[in-house]
Amino acid sequence: MNTKEKLHGDLKWATRQRLQYIEVMAYYAGVVTRSDVARAFGLSDPAATKDLKLYGDLAPGNLVYNHAVFGFEPAADFTPLFADLAPTAVLPVIAANLAVANGPYGDTLIYGLPTAALPLPARLPSAVTLAQLTRAMRARRKLRVRYRSLGRVDSLDARILEPHTLVDTGLRWHVRAYSEERCEFRDFVLSRIVEAECLDAPAESGAQYDDDWVEWVGLKLAPHRGLDPARRANLLFDYGATGEIIEVNVRRALLGYMLQRLAVDTTPDHSRNPHAFQLMLLNRDEIEPFAGWAFL
Repeated sequence: MNTKEKLHGDLKWATRQRLQYIEVMAYYAGVVTRSDVARAFGLSDPAATKDLKLYGDLAPGNLVYNHAVFGFEPAADFTPLFADLAPTAVLPVIAANLAVANGPYGDTLIYGLPTAALPLPARLPSAVTLAQLTRAMRARRKLRVRYRSLGRVDSLDARILEPHTLVDTGLRWHVRAYSEERCEFRDFVLSRIVEAECLDAPAESGAQYDDDWVEWVGLKLAPHRGLDPARRANLLFDYGATGEIIEVNVRRALLGYMLQRLAVDTTPDHSRNPHAFQLMLLNRDEIEPFAGWAFL
C-alpha cells in the first residue's frame, strides 16, 4: 500500500472531503484560508483551523502560509495527496459550485471563480416519472412506460423496457434500455416518457447483453480540409493531438451523439461548411454501420 492509499484508508470520509477541497482551492484559486474552509463546510473557525493544521501535518511543505493574504498558497513543488486536480475532474465541481460532496451554495462562489453555461431548454420528465425509471434501474426490474415517439406522434401505447444506463449527451438525457416491443436495445429520450411504472417483474437483460454498449470503436478525426493551415494546426493543438489525427474512443451506442456534439462533417467528400463543421471523419466506412442516422 502506497502513502496516498494509507492516508485515505486512515481518514474518515468527511475529513478526506475537506482535505480535497483544501487542495483544489489552494491549487486553482491560488490561496485557501480558514474562512474558505469554514464557509464551504459550515464549520466554526477553530474547526477549519484544525483541518488546515491536519493537512499541514499530512502533507508537510505542500502549502506555504502568506501573511499578506492570511492564507495558505501552494508551494512550488506542490503535489496533491487527496484531490484529483485534472481539469476534467475539477471544472465540473467548480461549475456546480460544490465543495467536493457538499453544497450547493447559491450565489456564494466557494472557489471565487465565476462560470457560465448555455441556457439550454430543460428536456426532462417529471420527478415522479424519473423516480420510477431510476428505481427500475436500481432494482433490475422491468419498466412500463407511455412514450411519445417522434415517428408516432399520436401513439402513446404502453411499452415494456428494461433500462440499464442513463446517458447525458450534453443536449438531452436518454436511457439505454431493452425494448420488448422491438426485441432490441434502443435509446429513449427522458422528456418523451409521459408515464412510467416500475414493475415487480425482474429484468432479463442488462448492459452486458447490449453489444453496442459493450463494444467500443475509435473515431479518427482531422481538422477540416477546407480550413487554412493555421486553423488546422490550432485545432490539432486544441484537441491535444500528437500527430495529424484526433483519435477518440467511444461506445458504439454513443457514436452518433459524439459526431453531433463535435459537429463533425460526415459527408463522403467532406463538402460541408468547414467553419460550421471544423472536423471531418476519416474512417467513415468503419463507423457508419453503427450510427447511420448521423451520416449524410
